[in-house]
Amino acid sequence: MTQRQLPLAEAFIEGQRIPARDTFADLDPSTGRPCARVSRCGPAEIDRAVTAARTAFEKTWRRTTAATRAAACRAVAGTLRAHRRELAELECLDTGKPISQAYTDADVAARYFDFYAGSVEALHGRTLLDHPDLLAYTLQEPHGVCGHIIPWNYPMQITARTLAPALAAGNTCVLKPAEDAPLTPLRIAELATEAGLPAGVLNAVPGTGPEAGAALAAHPGLDHLAFTGSRRTGRSVMTAAARGIVPVTLELGGKSPHLVFPDHDPAATVPRIVTSVIEHAGQNCSAGTRVLVHEGVHAQVSTALAEAFTGLRIGPGAEDPDLGPLISARQRGTVLDHIDAGRKAARLVVGGGVPDVAAGGFFVEPTLFDDVPPDAAIAQEEIFGPVLCVTPFGDAAEAVALADATTYGLSAGVWTRDIGLAHAVARALRVSQVFVNTYSAAGGVELPFGGYRQSGFGREKGFAALLEYTRVKAVAIQVDPL
Repeated sequence: MTQRQLPLAEAFIEGQRIPARDTFADLDPSTGRPCARVSRCGPAEIDRAVTAARTAFEKTWRRTTAATRAAACRAVAGTLRAHRRELAELECLDTGKPISQAYTDADVAARYFDFYAGSVEALHGRTLLDHPDLLAYTLQEPHGVCGHIIPWNYPMQITARTLAPALAAGNTCVLKPAEDAPLTPLRIAELATEAGLPAGVLNAVPGTGPEAGAALAAHPGLDHLAFTGSRRTGRSVMTAAARGIVPVTLELGGKSPHLVFPDHDPAATVPRIVTSVIEHAGQNCSAGTRVLVHEGVHAQVSTALAEAFTGLRIGPGAEDPDLGPLISARQRGTVLDHIDAGRKAARLVVGGGVPDVAAGGFFVEPTLFDDVPPDAAIAQEEIFGPVLCVTPFGDAAEAVALADATTYGLSAGVWTRDIGLAHAVARALRVSQVFVNTYSAAGGVELPFGGYRQSGFGREKGFAALLEYTRVKAVAIQVDPL
């Protein structure tokens, strides 16, 4: 297929596709070949989108009732489900993730809109004070125009995760998809408008980070900004937003640990640890990339993990393997550099190279390191690839100390049959989500999610996200006594 024959993905502003002066190639990670051309938008298109969102907010969306917005979100959910196959196949093509995972992402995206459709009708203010001469109450009001800058690893899920609560709460939105995986976010914007969202309520503008992303982060017309991505970019985004005193929600990655105690259930523990680090080839902020295991079962767990890693199927996403490709040649190079550094610090057990599959694709073998020093770079830095680090511990206090011995704080898994120990460890860990005898690396629509420490701040998911996309107004009225 020639470049002229490739599908063209354009900006979607005020209910219509908007051509740009230039385009860039979007690559299929399973083959390394272009699968689409994408509009390369910049400050002009961002400004047009923010203006459209402001007009829609002032003229229509801010005046709607919660029931009206709930009905709109339910309609979007229904439309996403009706296009489930299309969206899953597009996500698989654009990200390289196994097709079964892409179908899950489509289902979860629809679930976000359903969840916030139900939740927003329970979002109320409060009556305050008990005073005979004063009536005081609060209102939960939308910010206004919200900017959303999302990453390439879960474009469909994160699009829905950030847009659904914002729209349900009464905000209008400008979405900037990642340049490596913009196809499903742009399609969702179209489908949401087809489902009945008024023109301008949801706008999507593709482009590069330094052009479109930077323009959105610094735009003076924003009232709120949400960013998910790397810490380096997050600092730039927060700095740009600070110039306009714009509140920001930041989710900046993690180095999530599993804490495996001697009384764990091996049949449940090992498969879920493996899944948590190979889902979407480890390109997940909540991926369980560190296994902290009690020294009494260290050898047993390490051997089981090695056997599981050796048996994984690797291949293009459309073949539904256990492990698909990384998103780009650049990301593969970054992961391989981390692996090379890890060879000098720890014991390489499985993997460490590039598999002989699908020439041109961006694949890396599932890689297992054992006896990893806690201060090694592979134990400290977010690799964003299928790399798992095993470190032994002596007791629960040491396990918690090791778990918290990074600058991140997103998720953790605790594996024990001792419920008292589980509660104590969950309370002690400095992370936003703790899973006991289970692990969810990408789902959990109802569970509040966000960062502790340098993993960011603010909350996505759950009812907490509705509060994130509103601000509180207090009203006090003097009442004359009878």
